[in-house]
Amino acid sequence: MKTKNLNLAIKGMTCVDCAGSIAKLLNVTGIVDKKVSFEKGSAEVTYNPEKISPEEIIAIINGTEQYHVTGFHVGNGIEGGPQKHLIIVGGGSAAFAATLEAREQGARVTMINDGLPIGGTCVNVGCVPSKNLIRAAESLHRANKNPFIGIETKGWIDDFKAVINQKGSLVEGLRQEKYINVVKDLEHFRLVEGRAEIISPTAVAVKGEIIEGDKILIATGARPHIPEIEGLEDVPYLTNEGAFALDHLPESIIVMGGRYVALEIAQLFARFGSKVTILQRSDRILPTETADLTDALTQYLREEGLSVVTGNNFRRVYEKGGRIVVESEVDGKLKTFKAEKLIVATGRTPNTDHMGLEDVGVALKENGAISVDDTLRTSVPGIYAVGDALGEKMFVYTAAYEGKLAARNALSGEQVKRDYSVLPWVIFTDPQVTGVGLDEDQARARGLRAEVSTLSLAHVPRAIAARDTRGFIKLIRDADTDKLIGARILAPEGAELIMEVSLAIKYGITVKELVDLFHPYLTLAEGIKLAAITFGKDIKELSCCAT
Repeated sequence: MKTKNLNLAIKGMTCVDCAGSIAKLLNVTGIVDKKVSFEKGSAEVTYNPEKISPEEIIAIINGTEQYHVTGFHVGNGIEGGPQKHLIIVGGGSAAFAATLEAREQGARVTMINDGLPIGGTCVNVGCVPSKNLIRAAESLHRANKNPFIGIETKGWIDDFKAVINQKGSLVEGLRQEKYINVVKDLEHFRLVEGRAEIISPTAVAVKGEIIEGDKILIATGARPHIPEIEGLEDVPYLTNEGAFALDHLPESIIVMGGRYVALEIAQLFARFGSKVTILQRSDRILPTETADLTDALTQYLREEGLSVVTGNNFRRVYEKGGRIVVESEVDGKLKTFKAEKLIVATGRTPNTDHMGLEDVGVALKENGAISVDDTLRTSVPGIYAVGDALGEKMFVYTAAYEGKLAARNALSGEQVKRDYSVLPWVIFTDPQVTGVGLDEDQARARGLRAEVSTLSLAHVPRAIAARDTRGFIKLIRDADTDKLIGARILAPEGAELIMEVSLAIKYGITVKELVDLFHPYLTLAEGIKLAAITFGKDIKELSCCAT
């Protein structure tokens, strides 16, 4: 006899006797076994699908009027269906990576999504739309800034709304292909739309339904952080979400912030034609990076016409004459900045509030981020957390990595620790900013004998031929081992270089070994070899093929 399992969430049970009453109701032909739990508000039913259907079983319970089935899941019984159930709260990259790993582990998955559409920040309002618009703005910029003599080019925006609509089509297509289609026919998977509340280490409430599982994974992401500045909440400010959905190009924009998101947004709108002012609290943009990098990037942005004002102490924000006004103290003087639009890009806040996390004992940091150990377990056994909700490394690829790792640890019993010893990152300004490992200050703070080789792109043949020598390649090595321990690169398409350095760090390739590897002439990657060579030689002593 082939049987199946039916798991039911039941509302209306108030005591153990209620569970007994439901068990008696299920003494019907076709039901082989049942286990009803008042404490869990659930029932597990093994049935013969040739004699009774899930709908008929549910109708038996609902027919009492006292009890009501609020949710159900059908799985295989003695044929070996999923024995474990992972509840995932969130619907972004971390949640999807966890889902696919859970299915590899033979578990069933319930994904609960609220807020942004399926796919989360990256595909909907983050990486995908921003990089698409950055490329569009770059195309326009290069048409108007052609460096080659004898070639005349000109570009202009004919229909800004069409640019935004094309971005929207890309987002919709990728969301469908890379997220919705991935799970739409996935066996033992259920998607629930609604806001989840964690009510126990194994149970979640959503829209009145209690969903029981074996483990819970929190992957709720983050949202734009809005600083406390007088008057800010009273003006129609934008975040990245609204900025990427504008149907007309603003004549002027103030971008509040000076890190990843702020700089990418500022440059793309400036290249489209808006007059852009960047207002950063710190003394430098990208304040966690070394001054040589941030000073050079600031210079390039200013050369493109952006106004970069650092050291701001914001006083108040208000609206006047159709413009948004920001009053700020800079170098002890009160200054006023005005623009048609204000975009707030001052960081991200983890989405962890109003979820009942603290009620069940999940420890949170001061900023609301979830505390986890290196295996991604929270302070509550059985509850794991990943991605931007941790408030740490807010990249889509780290979120996916954590989602997969957490699902594996939660379901397999393994305790594999996360490893970020080699984590490359990119800021998609132009020139791009990218890095991996330690910079020289961090290395020396750890007691390493760090040596630095910095190579201007003015010495890289590819950059010279392309007539674009903005930026530099900086390698950091441990002088005692000759192994690379870090890199910082500021270069057009510099992000394409970072994986070579990452692999060198990961697998202990020495600078000498890197120099001995073939690097094709007139590639940007040759710059890595040149920078490696200049640990011991003057670049001016080398021939055109780096010998």
